[in-house]
Amino acid sequence: MTLFRPDFSMISTQTVTLPQKQSFLPIFSGTFDPNIPEEGPSAPPPGWLDDIHGYQGLKGGDDDNPLYPPPPAYNPQPEQNRSTSVPDVRVPSVSEDVARDALLKFVESKWNYSSKPARNLTFKDLQPITVYRYRLETYTETRASAWQFEPYNGQTVDGPQYGMSPAPWDIPVSLPQRYTDKVEKIRVPHSSFVKVCHKCKGCGRTRCTACFGRGQKRCTFCHGRGRIRNKHCTSCHGRGRKRCLSCHSHGYKTCSVCLGSQNLLHFIQLTVTWKNNVSEFIPDRQPDFPDRKFEKVSGDAFFVDESLLVYPIQGFPDQEICEVSTKLINEHLERFTATSRILQQRQSIELVPLTHAYYTYSGKDYSFFVYGLENKVFTSKYPSACSIL
Repeated sequence: MTLFRPDFSMISTQTVTLPQKQSFLPIFSGTFDPNIPEEGPSAPPPGWLDDIHGYQGLKGGDDDNPLYPPPPAYNPQPEQNRSTSVPDVRVPSVSEDVARDALLKFVESKWNYSSKPARNLTFKDLQPITVYRYRLETYTETRASAWQFEPYNGQTVDGPQYGMSPAPWDIPVSLPQRYTDKVEKIRVPHSSFVKVCHKCKGCGRTRCTACFGRGQKRCTFCHGRGRIRNKHCTSCHGRGRKRCLSCHSHGYKTCSVCLGSQNLLHFIQLTVTWKNNVSEFIPDRQPDFPDRKFEKVSGDAFFVDESLLVYPIQGFPDQEICEVSTKLINEHLERFTATSRILQQRQSIELVPLTHAYYTYSGKDYSFFVYGLENKVFTSKYPSACSIL
């Protein structure tokens, strides 16, 4: 009987990659597969992508995300010589009890302040100060687009063969609640197509850049000699080369762009951004009080005007508020109509409480400010800074 004897001399010395048994792979002989390409660009090169009607000029780079100004009919036009009137308002006042309670609460938040002066001080005068805060809000919608891609694994391709892609401002979206910021990303209909992956050129994998596709790297301990001071290198066991840890000795890596699928589905992604653009103004008329303190407190909004477009305030007792209203409204119209669609505007005037409280303690004069509806306190000097209560 004739026995079958395999001819092992015909078996290549290079190891075949077995994904499920990578830990048993021996070290490669230092050759590499020339069919596995080097890494290409992470973004499609110029001219790689097709032109889509209405979106011509998109290049597909990381910085290619052009804004699309809305058609003129989408933005309202302001009426000429139109203004808005404001009702009269009464300046609020703070009582001594309210001022003392506010100071006590402020002192409690300071570990090195004694509450004794706040309890025993004597008020000399409480001076209410008229502080108006003007706020203009312009709620806008902006649209921009950019090429995107994902690994193609047989999913549906909504390409130009199904029709022409709608223009950026013709794509329907659901409006969020007014004056809330939101970003929504939408795949443009009929803009998809499949192309070979530009990074791996359709191979599904790329040559390892750490070992140049050889599966091995020169030993850094013996510099590839295999010996250190006439002794075998214990790091590479005398081979002079070590297993490449970056690619697990394969000599290649799965393509990081197509994830091994070899093809990419390209499409145009529309980014719709809703943003509430806010401008505020408070006249600086109290040099002893820092205006930045007003940013964290609320006031009484005695006037609120909301419409598709608002108009400058006229006839208000504080002329500076009227001037700022005109200035900011014109700035918002000029800035936002160039690139965005104005959906709504709102202007308001708040009366922010501010009282300058003067008092004496131990024969010396002091003062502090009570501000905002929250009755916050600001003082640059306090009678006692000790921790003994």
